[in-house]
Amino acid sequence: MSRPEDTLPPDLFYNDRESQKYTTSSRIQTIQTSMAQRALSLLSLPHPSLILDVGCGSGLSGEALTASEHTWIGMDISASMLAIALDRETAGDLFLADIGQGVPFRPGTFDAAISISAIQWLCNADSSHVSATGRLARFFEGLYASLKRGGKAVLQFYPKNEVQRSMITGAAIRAGFGAGLLEDDPGTKNVKVYLVLTVGAGAEEGGAEDVTNVVRGLEGVDVIDERRKGRGGGRGGEDKKGSKGWILRKKEQGRNKGKVVKADSKYTGRKRRPAF
Repeated sequence: MSRPEDTLPPDLFYNDRESQKYTTSSRIQTIQTSMAQRALSLLSLPHPSLILDVGCGSGLSGEALTASEHTWIGMDISASMLAIALDRETAGDLFLADIGQGVPFRPGTFDAAISISAIQWLCNADSSHVSATGRLARFFEGLYASLKRGGKAVLQFYPKNEVQRSMITGAAIRAGFGAGLLEDDPGTKNVKVYLVLTVGAGAEEGGAEDVTNVVRGLEGVDVIDERRKGRGGGRGGEDKKGSKGWILRKKEQGRNKGKVVKADSKYTGRKRRPAF
Protein backbone atom coordinates (compact mmCIF):
# COMPACT_ATOMS: atom_id res chain seq x y z
CA MET A 1 0.00 0.00 0.00
CA SER A 2 1.48 3.35 -1.08
CA ARG A 3 1.94 6.18 1.39
CA PRO A 4 0.17 9.51 0.69
CA GLU A 5 3.47 11.41 0.41
CA ASP A 6 4.62 9.02 -2.35
CA THR A 7 1.67 9.89 -4.59
CA LEU A 8 1.32 13.69 -4.68
CA PRO A 9 2.67 16.83 -2.96
CA PRO A 10 0.62 17.63 0.18
CA ASP A 11 -1.08 20.71 -1.27
CA LEU A 12 -2.41 18.56 -4.14
CA PHE A 13 -3.11 15.39 -2.17
CA TYR A 14 -5.18 17.19 0.46
CA ASN A 15 -7.74 18.69 -1.88
CA ASP A 16 -11.27 19.57 -0.76
CA ARG A 17 -12.44 15.96 -0.87
CA GLU A 18 -9.48 14.40 0.95
CA SER A 19 -9.39 17.18 3.55
CA GLN A 20 -13.06 16.70 4.38
CA LYS A 21 -12.66 12.92 4.50
CA TYR A 22 -9.63 13.24 6.81
CA THR A 23 -11.28 15.68 9.19
CA THR A 24 -14.59 13.84 9.56
CA SER A 25 -13.04 10.42 10.23
CA SER A 26 -13.72 9.55 13.87
CA ARG A 27 -10.68 7.23 13.86
CA ILE A 28 -8.34 10.00 12.67
CA GLN A 29 -9.86 12.47 15.13
CA THR A 30 -9.12 10.09 18.01
CA ILE A 31 -5.56 9.36 16.85
CA GLN A 32 -4.68 13.00 16.16
CA THR A 33 -6.04 14.16 19.50
CA SER A 34 -4.19 11.39 21.33
CA MET A 35 -0.88 12.22 19.64
CA ALA A 36 -1.29 15.95 20.25
CA GLN A 37 -1.91 15.25 23.95
CA ARG A 38 1.17 13.00 23.99
CA ALA A 39 3.24 15.78 22.44
CA LEU A 40 2.01 18.20 25.10
CA SER A 41 2.92 15.78 27.87
CA LEU A 42 6.45 15.49 26.46
CA LEU A 43 6.75 19.27 26.24
CA SER A 44 5.83 19.46 29.92
CA LEU A 45 5.07 23.18 29.77
CA PRO A 46 4.63 24.70 33.25
CA HIS A 47 2.12 27.37 32.18
CA PRO A 48 -0.01 28.44 29.19
CA SER A 49 2.33 29.16 26.30
CA LEU A 50 2.44 30.39 22.71
CA ILE A 51 2.80 27.28 20.52
CA LEU A 52 3.43 26.83 16.80
CA ASP A 53 1.47 23.95 15.26
CA VAL A 54 3.48 22.81 12.22
CA GLY A 55 1.29 21.20 9.57
CA CYS A 56 -1.82 22.08 11.57
CA GLY A 57 -4.22 20.80 8.89
CA SER A 58 -7.87 21.34 9.79
CA GLY A 59 -7.07 22.11 13.44
CA LEU A 60 -7.54 18.70 15.08
CA SER A 61 -4.27 18.97 17.01
CA GLY A 62 -4.95 22.63 17.72
CA GLU A 63 -8.09 21.70 19.62
CA ALA A 64 -5.94 19.77 22.10
CA LEU A 65 -3.77 22.89 22.53
CA THR A 66 -6.84 25.04 23.13
CA ALA A 67 -8.22 22.54 25.65
CA SER A 68 -4.94 22.87 27.59
CA GLU A 69 -5.31 26.69 27.60
CA HIS A 70 -2.41 27.34 25.24
CA THR A 71 -2.43 30.02 22.54
CA TRP A 72 -1.41 28.65 19.16
CA ILE A 73 -0.64 29.59 15.59
CA GLY A 74 -0.93 27.00 12.84
CA MET A 75 0.76 26.76 9.45
CA ASP A 76 -0.07 24.35 6.65
CA ILE A 77 0.51 24.06 2.90
CA SER A 78 -3.03 22.85 2.13
CA ALA A 79 -5.52 25.65 1.47
CA SER A 80 -8.34 23.09 1.65
CA MET A 81 -7.30 21.97 5.13
CA LEU A 82 -7.08 25.54 6.37
CA ALA A 83 -10.50 26.36 4.89
CA ILE A 84 -12.02 23.55 6.94
CA ALA A 85 -10.18 24.82 10.04
CA LEU A 86 -11.78 28.24 9.47
CA ASP A 87 -15.22 26.68 9.00
CA ARG A 88 -14.73 24.78 12.26
CA GLU A 89 -13.85 28.09 13.98
CA THR A 90 -10.63 26.83 15.51
CA ALA A 91 -9.12 29.13 18.11
CA GLY A 92 -5.67 29.48 16.54
CA ASP A 93 -4.47 31.93 13.91
CA LEU A 94 -3.77 30.18 10.60
CA PHE A 95 -1.08 30.69 7.93
CA LEU A 96 -0.86 29.18 4.46
CA ALA A 97 2.83 28.32 4.11
CA ASP A 98 5.23 25.63 2.90
CA ILE A 99 7.38 24.50 5.85
CA GLY A 100 9.99 23.30 3.34
CA GLN A 101 10.65 26.96 2.57
CA GLY A 102 11.26 27.83 6.22
CA VAL A 103 9.27 29.09 9.20
CA PRO A 104 8.28 32.73 8.50
CA PHE A 105 8.16 34.17 12.00
CA ARG A 106 10.39 36.53 13.92
CA PRO A 107 13.24 34.97 15.92
CA GLY A 108 12.23 33.90 19.41
CA THR A 109 8.48 34.14 18.78
CA PHE A 110 7.32 30.82 20.24
CA ASP A 111 7.69 29.08 23.58
CA ALA A 112 7.21 25.68 21.97
CA ALA A 113 6.13 23.85 18.81
CA ILE A 114 4.35 20.64 17.96
CA SER A 115 3.77 18.78 14.71
CA ILE A 116 1.54 15.77 14.15
CA SER A 117 1.99 13.53 11.10
CA ALA A 118 3.54 16.22 8.88
CA ILE A 119 7.32 16.42 8.64
CA GLN A 120 7.78 13.11 6.79
CA TRP A 121 6.41 14.96 3.73
CA LEU A 122 9.67 16.95 3.66
CA CYS A 123 11.58 13.81 2.68
CA ASN A 124 9.99 13.87 -0.78
CA ALA A 125 11.35 16.25 -3.44
CA ASP A 126 8.58 17.24 -5.84
CA SER A 127 10.85 18.44 -8.67
CA SER A 128 14.43 18.24 -9.89
CA HIS A 129 15.00 21.78 -8.59
CA VAL A 130 14.17 20.84 -5.00
CA SER A 131 16.05 18.47 -2.67
CA ALA A 132 14.72 16.77 0.45
CA THR A 133 17.95 17.72 2.23
CA GLY A 134 17.46 21.39 1.43
CA ARG A 135 13.81 21.39 2.49
CA LEU A 136 14.62 19.72 5.80
CA ALA A 137 17.47 22.17 6.44
CA ARG A 138 15.30 25.22 5.76
CA PHE A 139 12.54 23.91 7.99
CA PHE A 140 14.67 23.04 11.00
CA GLU A 141 16.81 26.18 10.75
CA GLY A 142 13.63 28.28 10.60
CA LEU A 143 12.04 26.38 13.47
CA TYR A 144 15.18 26.77 15.60
CA ALA A 145 15.20 30.53 15.00
CA SER A 146 11.47 30.93 15.73
CA LEU A 147 11.71 29.32 19.18
CA LYS A 148 12.86 31.16 22.29
CA ARG A 149 16.14 30.08 23.87
CA GLY A 150 15.30 27.07 25.98
CA GLY A 151 12.21 26.54 23.80
CA LYS A 152 10.92 23.06 23.12
CA ALA A 153 9.40 21.14 20.22
CA VAL A 154 7.86 17.70 19.83
CA LEU A 155 7.36 16.50 16.27
CA GLN A 156 5.47 13.25 15.67
CA PHE A 157 6.15 11.68 12.27
CA TYR A 158 5.97 8.44 10.32
CA PRO A 159 9.37 7.64 8.79
CA LYS A 160 9.22 5.28 5.84
CA ASN A 161 12.52 3.66 6.82
CA GLU A 162 15.77 4.22 8.74
CA VAL A 163 17.07 6.50 6.00
CA GLN A 164 14.21 8.95 6.52
CA ARG A 165 14.54 8.71 10.28
CA SER A 166 18.25 9.59 10.00
CA MET A 167 17.62 12.37 7.48
CA ILE A 168 15.11 14.08 9.74
CA THR A 169 17.05 13.64 12.98
CA GLY A 170 20.33 14.67 11.34
CA ALA A 171 18.78 17.84 9.90
CA ALA A 172 17.47 18.82 13.34
CA ILE A 173 20.87 18.30 14.98
CA ARG A 174 22.71 20.25 12.26
CA ALA A 175 20.29 23.14 12.84
CA GLY A 176 21.47 23.26 16.47
CA PHE A 177 18.81 21.28 18.34
CA GLY A 178 19.39 18.78 21.10
CA ALA A 179 17.31 15.79 20.03
CA GLY A 180 15.72 12.66 21.44
CA LEU A 181 13.68 10.01 19.63
CA LEU A 182 10.79 8.33 21.41
CA GLU A 183 8.72 5.44 20.05
CA ASP A 184 5.22 4.56 21.24
CA ASP A 185 4.06 1.00 20.46
CA PRO A 186 7.48 -0.04 19.08
CA GLY A 187 7.61 -3.13 16.91
CA THR A 188 3.95 -2.85 15.87
CA LYS A 189 2.24 -1.45 12.78
CA ASN A 190 0.89 1.31 15.03
CA VAL A 191 4.36 2.57 16.04
CA LYS A 192 4.51 6.34 16.47
CA VAL A 193 7.82 8.21 16.46
CA TYR A 194 8.29 11.50 18.34
CA LEU A 195 11.30 13.75 17.75
CA VAL A 196 11.81 15.71 20.97
CA LEU A 197 13.86 18.91 20.52
CA THR A 198 15.25 21.70 22.66
CA VAL A 199 16.84 25.02 21.68
CA GLY A 200 20.17 26.03 23.12
CA ALA A 201 21.38 24.90 26.50
CA GLY A 202 18.19 26.03 28.34
CA ALA A 203 19.84 24.50 31.42
CA GLU A 204 22.90 22.49 32.34
CA GLU A 205 22.86 18.86 31.29
CA GLY A 206 20.53 17.06 33.64
CA GLY A 207 18.50 20.19 34.39
CA ALA A 208 14.72 20.26 34.30
CA GLU A 209 14.55 22.86 31.51
CA ASP A 210 16.26 20.58 28.96
CA VAL A 211 13.47 18.73 27.15
CA THR A 212 15.75 15.81 26.31
CA ASN A 213 15.62 14.94 30.00
CA VAL A 214 11.86 14.44 29.73
CA VAL A 215 12.53 11.32 27.67
CA ARG A 216 15.99 10.37 28.92
CA GLY A 217 15.81 7.01 30.65
CA LEU A 218 12.40 6.04 29.28
CA GLU A 219 12.03 2.71 27.52
CA GLY A 220 12.49 2.91 23.75
CA VAL A 221 14.22 6.30 23.80
CA ASP A 222 17.43 7.18 21.99
CA VAL A 223 18.76 10.62 23.00
CA ILE A 224 21.08 12.38 20.58
CA ASP A 225 22.55 15.64 21.89
CA GLU A 226 25.59 17.19 20.22
CA ARG A 227 25.10 20.75 21.44
CA ARG A 228 27.90 20.54 24.01
CA LYS A 229 30.25 18.46 21.90
CA GLY A 230 33.69 19.98 22.01
CA ARG A 231 32.65 22.84 24.29
CA GLY A 232 34.33 21.69 27.45
CA GLY A 233 37.58 23.53 26.87
CA GLY A 234 36.24 26.58 25.06
CA ARG A 235 38.17 27.46 21.92
CA GLY A 236 41.08 25.45 23.23
CA GLY A 237 39.01 22.30 22.78
CA GLU A 238 38.40 22.94 19.07
CA ASP A 239 40.57 21.64 16.26
CA LYS A 240 43.05 24.16 14.95
CA LYS A 241 42.25 25.49 11.48
CA GLY A 242 44.11 23.45 8.90
CA SER A 243 44.66 20.48 11.23
CA LYS A 244 43.59 16.99 10.26
CA GLY A 245 40.66 17.07 12.69
CA TRP A 246 39.51 20.43 11.33
CA ILE A 247 39.71 19.18 7.72
CA LEU A 248 37.80 15.98 8.51
CA ARG A 249 35.09 17.96 10.30
CA LYS A 250 34.70 20.36 7.36
CA LYS A 251 34.51 17.47 4.92
CA GLU A 252 31.82 15.78 7.00
CA GLN A 253 29.82 19.02 7.10
CA GLY A 254 30.05 19.18 3.32
CA ARG A 255 28.80 15.61 2.95
CA ASN A 256 25.87 16.35 5.28
CA LYS A 257 24.91 19.25 3.00
CA GLY A 258 24.94 16.97 -0.04
CA LYS A 259 28.18 18.33 -1.53
CA VAL A 260 30.65 16.20 -3.45
CA VAL A 261 33.64 15.70 -1.17
CA LYS A 262 36.84 13.75 -1.85
CA ALA A 263 37.20 10.50 0.08
CA ASP A 264 39.34 10.49 3.23
CA SER A 265 42.74 8.83 3.02
CA LYS A 266 45.92 8.47 5.03
CA TYR A 267 47.12 11.66 3.33
CA THR A 268 44.17 13.76 4.53
CA GLY A 269 45.51 16.68 6.58
CA ARG A 270 49.08 15.47 6.22
CA LYS A 271 51.70 18.20 6.57
CA ARG A 272 53.71 18.76 3.46
CA ARG A 273 57.38 19.60 3.38
CA PRO A 274 58.16 23.16 2.31
CA ALA A 275 59.07 23.48 -1.38
CA PHE A 276 62.42 25.06 -2.27
